[in-house]
Amino acid sequence: MKKVAPATLDVRAMRTLLVLLTECNVSRAAERLGQAQPTVSLALKRLREMLGDPLLVRYGGSLVPTERGLDLKVSLEAILSEIDARLTPHPTFDPAHSDRTFRLAANNCLGSVFLPPLVRTIRRAAPGVTVEVGQTPPMEDLLRQMAEGAIDAVIGNWPQPPSHLRISTLLSTDIVCVMRPNHRLARREGRIDLADFLAEGHLSPTSDRNAQLSPIDGRLIELGLKRRIAVTVPEYAMVPYMLAQSDLLFTTGRHFAEQIAQSFAFSLVDAPEELGRMSFYMLWHDCKHHSPAHAWLRRTIRSVAADIRALDPALPDTEARSAMPLCAV
Repeated sequence: MKKVAPATLDVRAMRTLLVLLTECNVSRAAERLGQAQPTVSLALKRLREMLGDPLLVRYGGSLVPTERGLDLKVSLEAILSEIDARLTPHPTFDPAHSDRTFRLAANNCLGSVFLPPLVRTIRRAAPGVTVEVGQTPPMEDLLRQMAEGAIDAVIGNWPQPPSHLRISTLLSTDIVCVMRPNHRLARREGRIDLADFLAEGHLSPTSDRNAQLSPIDGRLIELGLKRRIAVTVPEYAMVPYMLAQSDLLFTTGRHFAEQIAQSFAFSLVDAPEELGRMSFYMLWHDCKHHSPAHAWLRRTIRSVAADIRALDPALPDTEARSAMPLCAV
């Protein structure tokens, strides 16, 4: 009997073989499969040739599986059960009984403002869920990890988010400059003008090498301008300590500025109007879009954003289409 490579055994053939090995009767197998008896007989012939084994042999007036057939029956039951389980439509996600892990990447400036209420909300609704929050990796790594499913959602504020990701705008806030109370601009009435802003030394979490990813420097690039970043820090937690002992300016959204001003005696002055407003949004890949669990996660993130006082009511609170420039959302 000629042996053919097992790789040619597709799912349909596996289902036919399992029914044959279960019924040990071609006519009953044909009835279960909804096929004509000659069709199933021909399928059995092909399976025998394919696998190099009779599979079913005569014993008295009936058919019995060969040793190879018995082994295949056990394997096919497991394989087809796994396939059926994976192809079954997603069940409704039940956060109260879930023990899954969600992985988020978020800008550090949201650490003390957005993430605590988000974690509180998730813990109340889904106590068994684990949330892993990490720093946003370099753009190339970020896009790869999102495509591979390693990152479920990103909360960012880049001037131009990647156009092929899905996006939902979360909130928008004024931009302010934070400084020591004895800084020369601290007593300025009204906004800091752009010329004075550019004349200062700045503290930033983004270096000149990645200026296009900064909501401040990205906007300046659009204007054909550049500020002098005197010091770059890896963690937002270091910002207030740096400011308290220097004459640097730190420019950020009003959320974070007011948060650190509660613990440090800093002055907040409105940034130049040319910088506009700072928008935060959520990004996710298509590979996560249809998952009920991830849809729940995104709804939860948006609901927390809706509770933050700086939420701009003009911004949409629905899952967006494919990403587009924030000014058009």
